[in-house]
Amino acid sequence: MNRVTKRTWLMGIFLVILLGGMVMFLWEYATKAHEWVSFSGSPHIYNNSNIGCGTIYDRSGEVLLDITEKRSYSENAATRKSTLHWLGDRKGFINAAAVSTYAGEMAGFDPINGIYASSGEGGKANLTLSARVQNTALEALGNRKGTVAVYNYKTGEILCAVTTPTYDPDNEPDIAGDKSGAYEGVYLNRFLQSAYVPGSIYKIVTLAAALEHIPGIEEESFRCYGKREYGTEAVTCETAHGVQTLKQAFANSCNCAFAEIAEKLGKKDMESSVKQFEVTKKLTFDGITTAKGNYDISETAMVSFAWSCIGQHSNLVNPARFMTFMGAIAGGGSGAEPYVMANVENGGKATYTAERNTTGRLMSAETAQKVKEYMRNNVQQVYGDWNFPGLSVCAKSGTSELGGGKTSNAMFAGFVDSDQYPLAFMVVVENGGYGSHTCVPILSKVLGVCKAVLDQE
Repeated sequence: MNRVTKRTWLMGIFLVILLGGMVMFLWEYATKAHEWVSFSGSPHIYNNSNIGCGTIYDRSGEVLLDITEKRSYSENAATRKSTLHWLGDRKGFINAAAVSTYAGEMAGFDPINGIYASSGEGGKANLTLSARVQNTALEALGNRKGTVAVYNYKTGEILCAVTTPTYDPDNEPDIAGDKSGAYEGVYLNRFLQSAYVPGSIYKIVTLAAALEHIPGIEEESFRCYGKREYGTEAVTCETAHGVQTLKQAFANSCNCAFAEIAEKLGKKDMESSVKQFEVTKKLTFDGITTAKGNYDISETAMVSFAWSCIGQHSNLVNPARFMTFMGAIAGGGSGAEPYVMANVENGGKATYTAERNTTGRLMSAETAQKVKEYMRNNVQQVYGDWNFPGLSVCAKSGTSELGGGKTSNAMFAGFVDSDQYPLAFMVVVENGGYGSHTCVPILSKVLGVCKAVLDQE
């Protein structure tokens, strides 16, 4: 009898373990089946680490990549080059993370039917990118390395995010054998994966911090003699600006004035503002995590702290994140986070539709409005409204010094203050020299086409 009872207990224990295992499996299947199917090694979905099924379109319906039979890129050579870093190459050297994230939706997977695609050709993915704007940005950059990016700060749609150098996947050059340096860093998506010394575009951060932390800062005046000394070291300007208001100092991009602002602001408030504004924080969207920025003033002398508030020292910014910061200012202190995948369809139904995510409030509405006014004044008084016909552009240029005899990087960041054209932008031209001189002609062309594309929609 005891022996039968023991066996019954053992069978009961085994049955409980079995049922527990089945419950765990069903739970894992229900919550993680999509991940199992769409893992990067799946031959049904991927080809050389990039998505291997379906058709990808730009925002106007132009085919960018057709993978129903083989990997066929756009018929337009410029489009093939301008969108390569979003679509990936044939060998998997350039990983198209934003597209590959939705591989399961492209293949048409659900937990009941498994992988389904009524046509056997995969789904249709519609990107927010405009091939027309991408091509304009690529042409405007020419042979220079860098990135040009524009997004809608109300919706989050990325209209343009070109990175150079690039190449035509249908006419691939001998990259490994290239000795000219023309293809250096070609596999890098500079918009997502790079972090740059910002130069004077960082004065936007310092200005916002000062407006939030220094009462009456707008009533103060700042004197520039061309140099502000700190013992044996100094912060310098290319010219002596004389006596200036805060708005004039910002428009003149006066280093000496911003060194004085740094002194009034102090390290603690500057550090807290950088954290609050999230300018060094990684940005995640569409399965992508961008490079992070850097702002480290620990154990720095006052002269180094002053340079950090000017955008030099050890400062680094990621273009996607800084563009999003511009969108937040344009949006009155908060803006939409960017994305590139609009929707995916398979089997006649939507398998994915983008949702708008916001940055949350990064600064007060009052501060954002003041910064907006100052950036608008920059364009009116310095960069020239005539460069952006029909658009109320607010911006700041930057010339980031690299040292070692290298030509500075040219930077330009800002937004269009408009309900009809709510566009924030970031332009980086590596070794491009002066920010406004190099970047404004590029941006002028790109924003003009963005305006035309939105008008057509």
